[in-house]
Amino acid sequence: MFAELVKNNRSYRRFYQEASVELQTLRKLVALTRYCPSAANLQPLKYILSCDAERNALIFDHLAWAAYLKGWKGPQEGEKPPAYIIVLQDTTIAKSVDCDHGIACQTILLGATEKGLGGCMIGAVKRKELHKAMSISKDLIILLVLAIGKPKETVVIDSVKTDENIKYWRDSRDVHHVPKRSLDEVIVG
Repeated sequence: MFAELVKNNRSYRRFYQEASVELQTLRKLVALTRYCPSAANLQPLKYILSCDAERNALIFDHLAWAAYLKGWKGPQEGEKPPAYIIVLQDTTIAKSVDCDHGIACQTILLGATEKGLGGCMIGAVKRKELHKAMSISKDLIILLVLAIGKPKETVVIDSVKTDENIKYWRDSRDVHHVPKRSLDEVIVG
């Protein structure tokens, strides 16, 4: 059921690093994006796929993880993502991507969830440094990075009232809690 797929698609930040994700799996996930809407049907998104430990380490070093979790520098060795997808804008095709990358990333993450994987959409990227380190063409702009792998953490949704804190947090059992506003609060008018 689609609703269950959406509910199970959480932002996972810790993975079973030894549970590899094959390049073919990443290709299948990106293939899903070819069916997504694109502003003016320009299709300006491009992707760099990585499931190689050395390349993954390079990407990992240019990411920031979970700003609300003060003092947590990201996944430790053994919990790092076994795969990444770098989402790029090809400026030779379009000067703007509108919301194309959000649609594409959500589609990839839903596809990953269906395969028993999970991921995290990361916008906190040292873009200039990663661009240089990966020798990415000057015509391509880094938009987001997706971390992909088999989740090694439990993420639960908590209800939150209008005046309550929406910051995610971890409890004493290391369960990741994500407060979400109620349906009545998000529908207006």
